[in-house]
Amino acid sequence: MTEPAPYSSVDLSLIKQILPHRYPFLMIDKVRDIVPFEGGVGIKMVTSNEPHFQGHFPEEPVMPGVLIVEAMAQTAAIVVGVSTNIIGGDMLTYFMGIDSCKFRRKVVPGDILELNVKCLRPGGKVWKFRGEATVDGELAAEAEFMAMMAPKPKA
Repeated sequence: MTEPAPYSSVDLSLIKQILPHRYPFLMIDKVRDIVPFEGGVGIKMVTSNEPHFQGHFPEEPVMPGVLIVEAMAQTAAIVVGVSTNIIGGDMLTYFMGIDSCKFRRKVVPGDILELNVKCLRPGGKVWKFRGEATVDGELAAEAEFMAMMAPKPKA
């Protein structure tokens, strides 16, 4: 296994070197408190100008639950990237499955979503995580999910 990269926090620039996602599907703004092979905390600043709020719901904008889960998965992919030092490399982390997902509170524009992910099974080709999304310390969503590492497709 490659030596972990020496990052306890990553900004948007480094996130883009690990994830292939871009606007409007990049769901995290930074990741902090990264402990390789253990977990980290993603931060999503929820703003009213995000495209999904035009239709979900125009009179009462609510962040779709699947996007909250995607934000947890993207946070987990950053933990994998830092843990395995694949920053700017030839590997990607793909979402594989989700279990025990529950939504507990609405997430709305103006909220700061904290995405706490813990590695339940780190290392190797398949990783398993537990994620909790909170706003102001209040649980908004929780899930267990798996991700798989695979080579980037050749252009």
